[in-house]
Amino acid sequence: MMGHTHALSGAAAWLLVAPGLAALPTVGGFAGDLTPVVASMLSPAELIAGALVCAGAAMLPDLDHPHATIAQTFGPATWVLSKAVNWASGGHRHATHSLAFAIAAGFGAHLLADRYPIGRDIVVILMIGLALRSIGIGIPGKTITSALVNIGLTAATFIMFHSVQVGYLWLGIAIAIGCLAHVIGDCLTERGCPVLWPLQHRWLLPYKIGLKTGRAFEVKILGPVLSVVVIGLFAARLIPASL
Repeated sequence: MMGHTHALSGAAAWLLVAPGLAALPTVGGFAGDLTPVVASMLSPAELIAGALVCAGAAMLPDLDHPHATIAQTFGPATWVLSKAVNWASGGHRHATHSLAFAIAAGFGAHLLADRYPIGRDIVVILMIGLALRSIGIGIPGKTITSALVNIGLTAATFIMFHSVQVGYLWLGIAIAIGCLAHVIGDCLTERGCPVLWPLQHRWLLPYKIGLKTGRAFEVKILGPVLSVVVIGLFAARLIPASL
């Protein structure tokens, strides 16, 4: 599927499950003595941050494709990262397009959020950048200029989240959900995904029926429907919180 479709599916998935996740001790927060505290809901800022992170994570599996637009998010930095991921994963739509990768990425992000603030911040910044890039932030044909624009907007967004003291104990869950949304989305296409990698069998949903990426159904129907769903879910989650 196309980048913006993946990102929208990740944001929608987060907005659907976030209210239930807020009741988990590892998402609700920790008191100073590390005693788990159950929160009744995420703050509006955390809901928005989670949607952006999950949208970015829904692009993460495609870092195995150096020629994808997403690999140009931060210019040479993400291109080099994409080349490394491509080599390590065995090429496009191999290891990164699997359940194992979604779990590993989520668990790794959780460890960073819990133990290494600098690593956590790097992951959050990367996810915000991927999300912004996926919705078309940039200038066509201007790779470096687009990267600089993305860096500026990403930095401003991250600083805003920091200023309102967004907590990131939900980070690992958001990363895993985003990656899983990507895998499910690509299972709908004609090439499918090796969901149970390292087994090489590719799953197609519905069974043996695959959609063609970028065709009329995705562009004219699926994309707009997901946009409406995301807007509707944002309204449903944020308006009651502001009353």
